[in-house]
Amino acid sequence: MNARSQTFELSLEGRQIEEVVASIFHTLLFHRTLGKFHYRQEGSYSIGTVGVVDVDCDFIDATYVAVSSDELDRAVKKEIKAFRDALRNDDGNNTGQISLEFFQKKRGRWPFPSECIPWEVWTIKVDIITLANEHERQICRDKVSEILSEKILYIAQNMSKHEYVPKMPNKSEMDLVFDTSISDVQPYLHKISFHTTGPGQSTVGTTMRRFIKDTLAL
Repeated sequence: MNARSQTFELSLEGRQIEEVVASIFHTLLFHRTLGKFHYRQEGSYSIGTVGVVDVDCDFIDATYVAVSSDELDRAVKKEIKAFRDALRNDDGNNTGQISLEFFQKKRGRWPFPSECIPWEVWTIKVDIITLANEHERQICRDKVSEILSEKILYIAQNMSKHEYVPKMPNKSEMDLVFDTSISDVQPYLHKISFHTTGPGQSTVGTTMRRFIKDTLAL
């Protein structure tokens, strides 16, 4: 099975990394999270409700909807902060990518472990830019906010297609499809991974710098 994949390329200030990545990942998880399952018998179940919360951003003009779960939020923030720190360390890294992968497990025959099979992968490629003054920062803020709104709308439109999600499992196979470790919600199994690279000629970063330069010239 080939996983569906989508990549977004964004040029950001360092202070925007957490909010931009969180807004995209939480939007994805909002569409990939259900309430807790309550089984009456092996094939009969009910699904609990999922609370939602509006999150206002500080460094971009955006508000996004997230699942109201402190446990899920902490897990997502932990990985995003690690990505931010890797991009902003002292080694000169200024580009990188972070991915949210949804997968299901296939039990292996003893003594082999379960196999993780991805079915959807969303990747954000980030280029960090340094701006000279507050005017440039405002131009960047406006542009990033505009692009982010387009990405979130794109996610909402594509999530509604349901081209493929794992079928609802029986109780005995629940942990092959869903993350059952969270107490109040039940997202599909997922993981966040990232890597960074050193300075390079990033097309998206060059495009953003050219956009700011052209705007200042008007």
